[in-house]
Amino acid sequence: MRPTTLSVGYIPLIDAAPLIVAQEMGFAAEEGLSLDLRPAPSWSSVRDMLAFGRVDAAHMLSPVPVATALGLGGSGVQFAALSVLSMNGNVIGVSNDLAARLRDVGHGFGFDDAEKAGRDLIKAANGRLRIGVPFPFSMHAELLYYWLSALGLPAPQSVDIRTVPPPLMGAAIEAGEIDAFCVGEPWGSQAVEHGGGELLLPGCAIWSAAPEKVLAVRSDWAEQEQALMGRLIRAVWRAARWLGTSDSPMLASELLSRPEYLDLPSEMLERALTGNLVISAQGDVRRVAGFVDFYQGAASFPWRSQAEWIGTQLAARMGLDRAAAQRAAHGVFRSDLYRQALETTSADLPGASSKQEGGLSVPTAVASKVGQLILEKNQFFDGRVFDPFVK
Repeated sequence: MRPTTLSVGYIPLIDAAPLIVAQEMGFAAEEGLSLDLRPAPSWSSVRDMLAFGRVDAAHMLSPVPVATALGLGGSGVQFAALSVLSMNGNVIGVSNDLAARLRDVGHGFGFDDAEKAGRDLIKAANGRLRIGVPFPFSMHAELLYYWLSALGLPAPQSVDIRTVPPPLMGAAIEAGEIDAFCVGEPWGSQAVEHGGGELLLPGCAIWSAAPEKVLAVRSDWAEQEQALMGRLIRAVWRAARWLGTSDSPMLASELLSRPEYLDLPSEMLERALTGNLVISAQGDVRRVAGFVDFYQGAASFPWRSQAEWIGTQLAARMGLDRAAAQRAAHGVFRSDLYRQALETTSADLPGASSKQEGGLSVPTAVASKVGQLILEKNQFFDGRVFDPFVK
């Protein structure tokens, strides 16, 4: 039988790995699918490709479908997040000049203390900080706003957040157009490789369980093509499960490095996949546990509480009603469709579809289908907890 071809838009990043692996390792073929992976130059392009039907599905920033549901920055087409493609995977970097000023105020680039890094960054700033992010509605932006505001630098009032496509982030900081950036790997590492800056902090130091990218489709397509959608979810889930094995990074980095995908050295990509990051041109290395996750601890499960956290954050900075935003966001991450697609597999699905975000200081066993699910650490750097059940 000839496989059904599904077109999928993506940005060349390591967190596109579940889609690339699903196609290249045969997980899509097991479901009778062939994924036509189409790279895009920017996140707005990915969004528009999906909105206007140029692709069937997309590798998408997790806040984009929520923002669209709130009427922010979209075409009016509603999106459904079928699964989380990746947790974490971002880095915050600074220019060489700003790195030098950080050392002048005593910062040691330990790469693990978000509070110290943030306070030292505020001290070292020479005027209004210009920070590059890949898209206004992104986990990059939300982490920055949350982090800096919690430390007394209200954003966006005191920070100039600028949109820079991920592959251009290194060039922007090298040209002096921005002072810092928050971007997904490998583009932060590439900036270091080219001598344009240094890495200050991994995104997971701000929130250890941030849903970074999602597998998104148009909401009407999800309702009309449920059988096809289920096959897509299963193929990507199997790819994520493979990526969660200890021997996957070397082969995955070789697949991602191909010219048709990221077209970057496999060694750089493997460092990102394993959390062994080179943070400076001098070769300083930092090991980051949980830097990026595709599978462990139900990493791909689309928790409705994740969408609600994003909705309340967007509402706070855009002047929207928070309760209404939380209600609208609740229906965007489709845990119901995810459960439906995986009910015949060995997936150990959580018993609930919402949870406290930021409430786990250590890995914790939770009620699940098989009874063996352990959720990974889930904490914000400042100890706050988001409870979706408290309206």
